[in-house]
Amino acid sequence: MSAADFMGSFPLVVLAVGALLVLASAAFTRSLLLSFVVTLVALGVAIASSVALTARAPFTVTSFLSFDSFVLFGFALILGATFFAAIGSWAALRTRGAEGGDFFFLFLLSALGACILAASAVFASFFLGLELMSVSLYGLIGWRRESRRGTEAAIKYLLIAGASSAFLLFGMALFYADTGTMNLGRLAEAAQGPLAPVGLGMMLVGIGFKLAVVPFHLWTPDVYDGAPAPVTGFIATVSKGAMVVVLVRAFAPALVGTGGVNGLVGDGTGAASSAFPWVFAVIAGLSMFAGNILALRERNVKRILAFSSIAHLGYILVAFLAGGVEALRAVSFYLVAYFITTLGAFGAITELSGPQKDADDLSQYEGLAARRPWLAAGFTAMLLSLAGLPLTAGFVGKVIILRAGAGAQLWTLAVILAVNGTVSIFYYLKIVSAMFRGFAVHAEAGTTPPVAAGSPVAVSARVPVLAGAALIALTILVIALGVFPSPLIALIGSLSTGGL
Repeated sequence: MSAADFMGSFPLVVLAVGALLVLASAAFTRSLLLSFVVTLVALGVAIASSVALTARAPFTVTSFLSFDSFVLFGFALILGATFFAAIGSWAALRTRGAEGGDFFFLFLLSALGACILAASAVFASFFLGLELMSVSLYGLIGWRRESRRGTEAAIKYLLIAGASSAFLLFGMALFYADTGTMNLGRLAEAAQGPLAPVGLGMMLVGIGFKLAVVPFHLWTPDVYDGAPAPVTGFIATVSKGAMVVVLVRAFAPALVGTGGVNGLVGDGTGAASSAFPWVFAVIAGLSMFAGNILALRERNVKRILAFSSIAHLGYILVAFLAGGVEALRAVSFYLVAYFITTLGAFGAITELSGPQKDADDLSQYEGLAARRPWLAAGFTAMLLSLAGLPLTAGFVGKVIILRAGAGAQLWTLAVILAVNGTVSIFYYLKIVSAMFRGFAVHAEAGTTPPVAAGSPVAVSARVPVLAGAALIALTILVIALGVFPSPLIALIGSLSTGGL
């Protein structure tokens, strides 16, 4: 590796070195604080170096990694999400009285895998990044060894991820045998031979699993429910965000300039007339319907957010199918909004959870506004943004996606998105109404509502300073991007046209 390659891959080097330092500190000092500080420093340096590298983009590091402005933008999102998830994990681990920093070692390894995945240029780096991220997640999901649900979730994720990896590898082999290329950028244009479409279809199984879209979504509610709340937020953002970056880089060029067939997707010419845009369109529609309808039936808050995440990936696929620079901007903005709101929502759940069990039942949130008003206000802002209500980042993100879809004449998907966005309001407001139920009565009487039997929610618990500051920052970002979205839109516009 040359000096230029080393500097280009500096964010990855920092993450790797940080992970090794955390592992060493966990082995010799067993200091949770030291491991946490090293993790935050490594993430901060990696974020700063990713931003600095945008001036050099686009560039390649050997033949395995390709960096452009969109990849580095994805790096910043992935590492920023890991930063906030690590803060939430710190609060949760302190509550449990945990020692050592091997938890943060897995966090950094998973973030490293996600970054390699996002920057991958060939099948080898793609699979390496995917497996590095996934194997680390196995340990994070089953971290609470005394929890039967956590162990069950880790086993389910392991088995389904293993099966999807087998599909992915076999699909890569078929694609290479037919086309002679392992370049991810040629997936859409090279799939013309007899074996390549089959291989591409098998690869989409692995991609669909990581995105948790229909029909590869069945693992999502159980894993979200069984994993610790900060780990769930990490899975919902980092693993999916990295795969969205790969998806856009691999397939979006084939969709540029497409119009509409029967108001759906493609114009019947060139690469965009192949089957894969129609497959993504069907997946997007089914994901939106399935995610929102299944969430309506739930009373478990973490499972509600799990099903809603399936719908949100359907929304992102609508922007992806629109093609062109406008679609890239829509995907980028919505990813930012989704990352912030999801991390904030699971951050609030983390602060309400006990040492052995997360606050996941809806009954545990009743009267929260009277007990802990600031925490309830932050959680409410996140839920309203996920619902796409005005003055939040989620509302602006949905508007931008609808504009991109309408511009590409994706009328059917645009209508489905609008309908499902309305449906989602009901289950988000179900959580909000539980938090504010009886608020006026108890506020006037100067009392606090009782906590449900067996609830891990402590009435007198205080939010740790660092975790509280992180939640406040995320809440401010949600409102600020909803009221003043123009600076982020302009930044995304300059990045997307600079490197892609």
